[in-house]
Amino acid sequence: MAMFSPDMLGFGSLAALAALGAAMILLMLVISAALYVYAALALSTIAKKLKHKQPWLAWIPFANISLILMMGGFHWAFVFLILVPILGWLALLVLAVIATWRIYEKRHYPGALALVPLGGFIPIIGWLAGIANLVILGLVAWQDRR
Repeated sequence: MAMFSPDMLGFGSLAALAALGAAMILLMLVISAALYVYAALALSTIAKKLKHKQPWLAWIPFANISLILMMGGFHWAFVFLILVPILGWLALLVLAVIATWRIYEKRHYPGALALVPLGGFIPIIGWLAGIANLVILGLVAWQDRR
């Protein structure tokens, strides 16, 4: 019985395998950055349309959560619940869903669309909820409804 080697995969060398891994990591970083920019741009647009004083908060990590809370009628300081493991995270999740519900209703969309990201907790199909949430966020940001 032979030991495993990278040659068994047909790569020819460990360097080729490392290059493939690095390329995959780079691709994931580019995709993550693109998704962050998209979400920040959409959130900033929603804040401008709701006439919020600080739409630029959408571009700052953690501050963007406080922006969602403020647009939904909560105090910005609730973002510090993230520092309390488990119970704080759950409380912040509930507040964020309620705030998002209110934001969607202010933009004349069904508030229940705020529940879509919770589908991300469902194994196997959770990624569909992520895609659906991005689509909904874009619609709320750039398609006006009356």
